[in-house]
Parts: sequence; C-alpha cells; structure tokens
Amino acid sequence: QVQLVESGGGVVQPGGSLRLSCVASGFNVEENIIAWFRQAPGRERERVSCISRGDVTYYRDSVKGRFTTGRDKGENAVYLQLNNLKPEDTATYLCAREIEPHPNEAYCPTFPSFYDFWGQGTQVTVSS
Repeated sequence: QVQLVESGGGVVQPGGSLRLSCVASGFNVEENIIAWFRQAPGRERERVSCISRGDVTYYRDSVKGRFTTGRDKGENAVYLQLNNLKPEDTATYLCAREIEPHPNEAYCPTFPSFYDFWGQGTQVTVSS
C-alpha cells in the first residue's frame, strides 16, 4: 500500500529553522519524483520543491537559498530543510509522488495534477 507520512512541522519565530520529513511506504523514493507543496488558507496549493529521479532539485523563487530538499535513502524518505523562515512561509506542507516515473531523469512537474499520492500534511507556522 502506497503511503506518505509527513512530520517535523511546528511553530517557529522568523529566522528560525525546521526540518520536515516525508516517509514513504509501498514504493522506493529513489525511483520516483517527490515534491513538496504548501497550501495556506484561501490560497492555491503551490510547489515548493521537487527532486527528480536523477537527484536534480528545483525550488520556487521565494524559497531559493533558504530551503533544501534531498533523499534520506536509509529511511526511504525525502526531507525539506527550512532555514531563515519568514511569516509568509506559514502553511500546511505536503509531500507528493509524481504519477509515474518519467524517462527524463531531470523531470519534475510543477502542477498538483501530476501527482497521485499525497501525505496528510504538516503545519508550519512562523510567527513572533
């Protein structure tokens, strides 16, 4: 059974850090494209980061230089390190698996409709 479970969210002050984890079961994260999305109340779900099958990483402009994603191969998980957090980063963060492996190892789709399995999300709140 395919499952994704996120953890690591919390409440931090501006400038703080968090490390989110997305643990997978039922499939191997090394063979799949995994993305992190976030959604704030009243806003559309947006892709924050993505790691391709060839370990190419992508980030939305607003988080470049602050967020880092990668695979924890021993844990069959993908992490998202969040540094220098800002109030506008407040949202529910969800990880997702792309629908099917793509032959281009650098491929990482942007839109939620390209992803089939989602975790339940973990809340990140940045507030002083």
